[in-house]
Amino acid sequence: MNGFIQGASWDHLITHCRHKMATRKKTRKGILAGGNWIIDQVKMIDVFPQKESLANISMQSQGTGGSPYNILVDLAKLGAKFPLHAAGLVGKDALGDCIIADCKKHKIQTKHLSSSREADTSYTDVMTEVKTGQRTFFHYRGTNALWKGEEIDFEATSAKIFHLGYLLLLDAMDSPDTRYGTCAAKILATAQAAGLKTSVDVVSEDSDRFAKIVKPALKHTDYCVLNEFEAGRTTGFKIRTDDGKLDTVALRHASGSLLQCGIRELVVIHFPEGAFARTLDGQDFWQSSLKLPQKYIAGAAGAGDAFCAGVLFGLHEGWEIQHSLKVGVCAAAASLANPTCTGGILSLPESLALSKKYKPRPNLLNRD
Repeated sequence: MNGFIQGASWDHLITHCRHKMATRKKTRKGILAGGNWIIDQVKMIDVFPQKESLANISMQSQGTGGSPYNILVDLAKLGAKFPLHAAGLVGKDALGDCIIADCKKHKIQTKHLSSSREADTSYTDVMTEVKTGQRTFFHYRGTNALWKGEEIDFEATSAKIFHLGYLLLLDAMDSPDTRYGTCAAKILATAQAAGLKTSVDVVSEDSDRFAKIVKPALKHTDYCVLNEFEAGRTTGFKIRTDDGKLDTVALRHASGSLLQCGIRELVVIHFPEGAFARTLDGQDFWQSSLKLPQKYIAGAAGAGDAFCAGVLFGLHEGWEIQHSLKVGVCAAAASLANPTCTGGILSLPESLALSKKYKPRPNLLNRD
């Protein structure tokens, strides 16, 4: 990090970046993803037990976890040819070493992935029911809670997109900022001022913190990718009815409400039935998910991140939104074949081939 950035306030840094952008333009390429770096300990169980009762573990495996980790590995396995950059904080321990080695294996640059002795590397015990694929998470926040992103020099990086996730699961990023609302909003504003497009994702937390923490970040976001639960909690719309059906009218309202929070270009809401996208100029897109046989599904961990990776792939490459959504649902379908977050990801041609093997679900928007 250069001397100016070390000594400057965030406000001065953002002003400086905007001035520099006004005087010169940089050709940007690649995705820089920061946030939660987690090792998932995935355990396949016969049933989720009641208190003081027992469940049997039939299989266990270790895999990637956290938005940037999953998305960057997914992009590497999909075959992205553009640079992939990691940003975040891991512990100086065996799990941290594992993450850094895995990044190097997938040719993910780790200049902004730092190590610390202040806490251990974050991990999650993922309990996945074999019959349903439903997951329950026991999470240790570890070093992710400390990460502030101050080591990133957005002006120096050549990345085109900065992705940040998960909001609500990054303690330092979720902390208040007097001007921007949260520290996450501040770092997104800095990235935008330097000329990067910004993208955010959110964790599915059962709380009332969404409006306080997510909305300030959306003011400095170009692309927002959420699931229906997260979109509903952020906007206050109930996107599923009491009987579990998708309310497509509420879905549209929620998309519009998210854009009104300040998102500059695109909001995408994904769900088991598919995905819905709306642009700032009011164009709507629907992409059905693939109708997969139950025996195909080994676990749903990482499917949302796989979808996000597919969409970001398309946005980076300038593909049509409809095609980007298709890549997203195909990547998610591939992910479902493996209990870990990234173990099932296929190359882009192999992922798209799944849409020929398995029929898409009905387009629910056509039923309105």
